[in-house]
Amino acid sequence: MSRVSLNPLGLIPLSITLCILWVGISGASDPEVLKPRVPADQIEDVKTWENPYSATKGNIEKGESIFRGKAFCVTCHGKDGKGLGHIPGLRGKLPRDFTDKSWQAKRTDGELLWILKNGSSGTAMASFIPRVLTEEEAWHVLLFVRSLGK
Repeated sequence: MSRVSLNPLGLIPLSITLCILWVGISGASDPEVLKPRVPADQIEDVKTWENPYSATKGNIEKGESIFRGKAFCVTCHGKDGKGLGHIPGLRGKLPRDFTDKSWQAKRTDGELLWILKNGSSGTAMASFIPRVLTEEEAWHVLLFVRSLGK
C-alpha cells in the first residue's frame, strides 16, 4: 500500500511545512491591501491632509465610540479591527485589518479620510462623509483606527 504525501515541500517534516505556509499566509500584507486607493492626480495633495485632533485618550475613545456605534465600522471590520484578516487564507478585497502594521505605515491620515469621503473603488467600502459621519467624527474614528496598529 502506498502513502500519499501531503507535504508539498518534499522531505521537510509536515509540521515545518505548515509553519512555513502559515507565515506565508499571515506574515505579510496582501499586495492588494497596499495598492493606492486615491487617484494618482489627487494623491500628493491628499497626503498633506493632517488630522487636526491629537491622539489623546479622550479623542481616541470618542473615535472608538463612533467606530462601534454611529459609523457601524464593526459590521465589517469587527470590534477588534481585524476585518476578516484573522481568517487564514482569505485574500483580496476584504474589510481592512486595521491592526496590520505594514498597512498602517503605508497609509497617511489624509488617504484614510479621502477613502471615508469617497469610498474605495473595487471594494465594498462606501463613502461615509457626509452621509453617515461629519468630517470631525471621521478624524476621531481615524485616531482610533491608528491606535489599533500600535
